[in-house]
Amino acid sequence: MKRGETGSYEVTTVGGEQVRTFLPMPLPPVPPLALDGVLQPLLEAAVLAVGRLDGVSTLLPDKSLFLYAYVRKEAVLSSQIEGTQSSLSDLLLFELDEAPGVPLDDVVEVSNYVAALDHGLTRLREGFPLSNRLIREIHGVLLSRGRGSGKDPGEFRRSQNWIGGSRPGNAGFVPPPQTVVPECTARRWSASCTPRAMTCRCCCGPGSRTCSSKPSTPSSTATDGSAAC
Repeated sequence: MKRGETGSYEVTTVGGEQVRTFLPMPLPPVPPLALDGVLQPLLEAAVLAVGRLDGVSTLLPDKSLFLYAYVRKEAVLSSQIEGTQSSLSDLLLFELDEAPGVPLDDVVEVSNYVAALDHGLTRLREGFPLSNRLIREIHGVLLSRGRGSGKDPGEFRRSQNWIGGSRPGNAGFVPPPQTVVPECTARRWSASCTPRAMTCRCCCGPGSRTCSSKPSTPSSTATDGSAAC
């Protein structure tokens, strides 16, 4: 299935120079995703693999123990994107109140990943909708201690971020401006819960280690997204 453009570029001014920021197209996609043709056998293979995993899980003496290790392994891998050097054994030693073999900040950051994931899953199990409010709560837990704790935990970014390069003007990728992030992310959750088309043409882009993600608090209930679902 061939698709056209996935978004558009909008020229804005950042630091006195013009920058092209990427604005993704709204969800759901047009034309809608068609799970046929070459995608159909891939979907069937994926469903079969999930079924096998579910079957194997019935043989485990304690599923929670397996999930405990899996979540922490995933947290270690995810945090390595940000440059941490912590290993799974370092994290387990930290949780046992023993000294890890790497800088403490690295292990604290990985531990935050685990806590943030646990918080999000708990809230979803309690019936809380996927929304801007939940994302901000998770972000607050993620940056509750260690590196980044002074960079507005629990808030959307308030400045333009970028990926690659030394500034937005020479970056490899520049996400949407901070002014559109709260409303557009709220509409994104709405699109994931209902089939209706969105009118907003952008959503939150990925963060950057050069310019950390942290901007404006939504100003209304609709923007907050707490009732998006």
